[in-house]
Amino acid sequence: MSTFKAMVIEKADSGTKAALADFDEANLMDGDVTVRVEYSTVNYKDGLALTGKAPVVRRFPMIAGIDFAGTVESSNHPDWKAGDKVILNGWGTGETHLGAFAEKSRVKGDWLVRLPATMSTREAMAIGTAGFTAMLCVMALEKHGLTPASGPIAVTGAAGGVGSVAVSILSKLGFSVSAVTGRPAEADYLKGLGASEIVERAALTGPVKPLAKERWAGGVDSVGSTTLANLLSMIRYGGAVAACGLASGMDLPGSVAPFILRGVCLLGIDSVMCPLPKRQEAWKRLENDLDRQKLAAMTREIGLSDLPQAAADIVAGQIRGRVVVKIG
Repeated sequence: MSTFKAMVIEKADSGTKAALADFDEANLMDGDVTVRVEYSTVNYKDGLALTGKAPVVRRFPMIAGIDFAGTVESSNHPDWKAGDKVILNGWGTGETHLGAFAEKSRVKGDWLVRLPATMSTREAMAIGTAGFTAMLCVMALEKHGLTPASGPIAVTGAAGGVGSVAVSILSKLGFSVSAVTGRPAEADYLKGLGASEIVERAALTGPVKPLAKERWAGGVDSVGSTTLANLLSMIRYGGAVAACGLASGMDLPGSVAPFILRGVCLLGIDSVMCPLPKRQEAWKRLENDLDRQKLAAMTREIGLSDLPQAAADIVAGQIRGRVVVKIG
């Protein structure tokens, strides 16, 4: 095909504008692998890009979307051949490199991960960057030495994409999980994913004490700001928090007290430039350690034309779990 459907972000008088358009294949960026995209997904960063709420996009026009799963159409890369099933997360797609909300993408073969043998492209995008990041958080907590015997783990933003997958993975691994959410109506949903306790978000949004009562052995935080600062103050001696998001802000209005008086560690999690060996390990773990039935229960499907509304909803904190985008 010489043109294909894509969700394109253009500069506009009022900032940016996203719309479904016909994109000329000749305008794809350089890369040694061309992929027929089958599914993508909606992450918080995608919401920021499509709504223009934050300067995520660094060049225009830009095809949005930081994730895809699909089939290799052509390749000049030694690791890939036509017909291979592949996954892409991050690497600047949807920001500096034309992204995933399109029927076709051309990327560097070094950015790709092979689709796990037992996983469909739809399941891979039900996981997406949010679920991939959740797995990186779990791996970081395990590397720190946390086990189910260490004590409960708090997951903030629990009803969102990262949170939902983190709750599911941690519970399957045997951890007691405290799901922190500002949406109490999602309590049954979160308990269905494996949460043993529902914690009101307000418990972590008040004034931050240097040290609060020790409550959790560790945490997964996708919220940032005051929530993260409060969480750190409540972590038990020698515990850790894996931080991967900024839904409430980039600031951290806390103190050094948890670090120097309780030996707490703050583990930074980046999914965009994560090295390939760790990516491959994370996807193998996701294949084995994520309950597919729970994944299906937290997932709904939309089309390309539904993306603007989904973007507005995720930025407003109104999306539960995961959203897959059917492309092909």
